[in-house]
Amino acid sequence: MRLDTPTLLLVTVIVTFMVGTLFLLSWGQDRRARSLAIWGVAHIAGAVASGLLALRGVIPDAVSVGVANTVMIGAYGLIWSGVRAFEGRPLRLGLALSGGALWGCLCLVPEFYGSLAARVILASAVAGTFCAACATEIWRGRGEALVSRYPAMILLGAYGLVYYVRIPLALLTPLPTNQNLMQSAWLAILCFAGMLFTVAIAFTFMALTKERVERVQRQAAETDPLTGVASRRALVAGAEALLADPARPVTLLLFDLDHFKSINDAHGHMVGDGVLVGFCCIVQALLPPGALFGRMGGEEFACVLPGRDVEGALRHAGLIRAAVARLSVPSLPALSVSVSIGAAGAPATGRDLDALLRRADAALYRAKRNGRNRIEVSPALLAA
Repeated sequence: MRLDTPTLLLVTVIVTFMVGTLFLLSWGQDRRARSLAIWGVAHIAGAVASGLLALRGVIPDAVSVGVANTVMIGAYGLIWSGVRAFEGRPLRLGLALSGGALWGCLCLVPEFYGSLAARVILASAVAGTFCAACATEIWRGRGEALVSRYPAMILLGAYGLVYYVRIPLALLTPLPTNQNLMQSAWLAILCFAGMLFTVAIAFTFMALTKERVERVQRQAAETDPLTGVASRRALVAGAEALLADPARPVTLLLFDLDHFKSINDAHGHMVGDGVLVGFCCIVQALLPPGALFGRMGGEEFACVLPGRDVEGALRHAGLIRAAVARLSVPSLPALSVSVSIGAAGAPATGRDLDALLRRADAALYRAKRNGRNRIEVSPALLAA
């Protein structure tokens, strides 16, 4: 089967333009995603470049060779800038467009312009480097767990490799002349690979963007916006997962800041919010690794301690109670903060979160009733 280069170029123009438009439309729905706008401009620029290449022999070579490849190489640089924007790094547009600028300047040199091998080597080296740089940028951001991250790295790395392979081939195999370039299998294969890359990268980049949006929304639902600790929803889900393992001891601690309404009334809600944030910082600093801590609502918080029996959990609770009692604000010497804590351990069988919460809440109520700023343990645990 013979690939018709002009037809492939025409299809590439249409596909690349549609992909660029799709990126821009997606950006229009979320203006904060700069990467979508940059990728959209890059693909539309690539479509223009492909269109100029398709007109080889119809328009002057200075346009179909010099301008077209300048724009095409610049488009690869913009894709790299888009990846950097996606990863939250500076765009470095000057460096992104330097490859195309270098190509355009060298085309003014007769010796370079007259050597097809030199043009192929430079274009392949620059485009391949930008593809490899894109894969590297995505690899650097692997701390953010996105499913499409690794397919994107493989795709970009593979396409960069295709360009790098062209460099030794340009030196070792005969190249077509300018007159029969449009009938060249070289250009046909490159057009076909470019079209596949355009479609694949569109799916991958869109998937990355969608996964990030979903991740941010999930984190927002699972995180208390004021304190940054787990929300009630996330805390309940995590606690139920920990209770599902009957072989692991689990202890629940419930915290309630004493006289919190009085703090808000006397000092204002901003100070009250600061007390909540400070309390969370203290608790998180004193909890052991693996502990699940979150806000149940208002001034009430909970902590699930997996792998800790009651005695071990009470040691951590005592450290937290003492540290909170020392919490002070130099500008507000009259501010006094304390916390009451109720503890309940999960039984070996019949582990139910609602029942565990009720027992811990009963212990917390008893701590409040007995004078506050103290720790009480569920009677069921004491009996055990």
